Amino acid sequence: MGGPRQTLSVTDAVAIIVGIVIGAGIFRTPSIVAAATNSKSTFLLVWPLGGAISLVGALCYAELASAYPSSGGDYHYFRLAFGKWVAFLFAWARLTVIQTGSIVILAFVFGDYAAQLVPLGPHASAIYAAGSIIVLTLINSLGVKQGTRTQNLLTGAKIFGLVCVILVGILVPATSSTTTTRGQPGGFGLAMVFVLLTYGGWNEIAFASAEFRNVQQDMLRALLWGIFVITLVFVLVNLAYLRVIGLQGIAESEVVAADLLRRAFGEYGAKFISILIGISALGAASGTIFTGARTNYALGKNFAPLRFMGRWRTQTNTPVGALMVQGVIGLALVLFGESERKGFETLVEYTAPVFWFFFLLTAISVIVLRRKDPDTVRPFRVPFYPWTAIVFCAVCAYMLWSSLAYTGLGAVVGVAVLSLGAIVLFLSRRFGERV
Repeated sequence: MGGPRQTLSVTDAVAIIVGIVIGAGIFRTPSIVAAATNSKSTFLLVWPLGGAISLVGALCYAELASAYPSSGGDYHYFRLAFGKWVAFLFAWARLTVIQTGSIVILAFVFGDYAAQLVPLGPHASAIYAAGSIIVLTLINSLGVKQGTRTQNLLTGAKIFGLVCVILVGILVPATSSTTTTRGQPGGFGLAMVFVLLTYGGWNEIAFASAEFRNVQQDMLRALLWGIFVITLVFVLVNLAYLRVIGLQGIAESEVVAADLLRRAFGEYGAKFISILIGISALGAASGTIFTGARTNYALGKNFAPLRFMGRWRTQTNTPVGALMVQGVIGLALVLFGESERKGFETLVEYTAPVFWFFFLLTAISVIVLRRKDPDTVRPFRVPFYPWTAIVFCAVCAYMLWSSLAYTGLGAVVGVAVLSLGAIVLFLSRRFGERV
């Protein structure tokens, strides 16, 4: 069997980074960021700051991926740096918190905008979110795969929606509303939790490092250009929101893009953008369900107590058990989010502390593996090491603290679920199960 071919150009890599990162979040998180901050200047500052932080993190991931290429990604790095027990906890976190939480976050984005088209009462968003998880899980279980044309269509819908938002921000008369909000305690830290959620996904390009034509030069160029384009788009979109509906209007909206298009074109404009965003969110949720089930299947194969997830149905070529478990957890999280009356925000709080805990471990593993395994060839090395890695560690530690200090019940539940994984691990070791 041959290895990956070095065919990836800088342009290809930039397109992949932009396609992954610019998702449905930019149509939902600005309202929460605006509510957390207290001025236009702070609201605008956090978006380029998020781009800078993402770049530092991406450089660290690029070194790990080029030195230790593996489809296991973070799981592989943790196993090398800290041992199989930490690696297991990461796999558990992906099953119960990170991946399933991401699916439900996207489902709630779809639900919020679908409710603009066909209202179903006070629980409309949760109903749509649950329905989308059920339908997409069943589709993936039947072995139905989205072709490249479908994915391109979904990406096109997302880009068209962003272009519409930016053009409306340029052409529609500016609002005269207030430029400040009351803000929240710890508002800056809370705002950054949601900003960096919006930037999430940049680390995926690191797993393609073996396919670059010249990884030492092209990886850095792709990361610089990719994150520059993303940051520019995010700043322009948020400038459009600010100019047309104002900071207070953003903070009070749960469907900020629909409210912006409503200001310009009435209800037809709001429904039009809601359809585009709904399609984009569904496409992202379907892809997350697909990939999440595969990592859960791998966990089931390697951890005996969860072996029911490690079965592959040959008739449909799908890990049905892993898909079903993932779907059930997702539906439970929808109910949890709706019980807190703010589904999207609650699920971000649920995933954030666990996400940043393992991001911190990833940053530390760069330093650990440099010391533990100095002889391994590193085609891409983090510039200005060790300061770059130390800065990323500090940022991750601050974000972990912020996601615990300034969030609500969702964060507590997320940490509790991760702790449950430690109990499962302890019991499995006691009874001699393999991990």
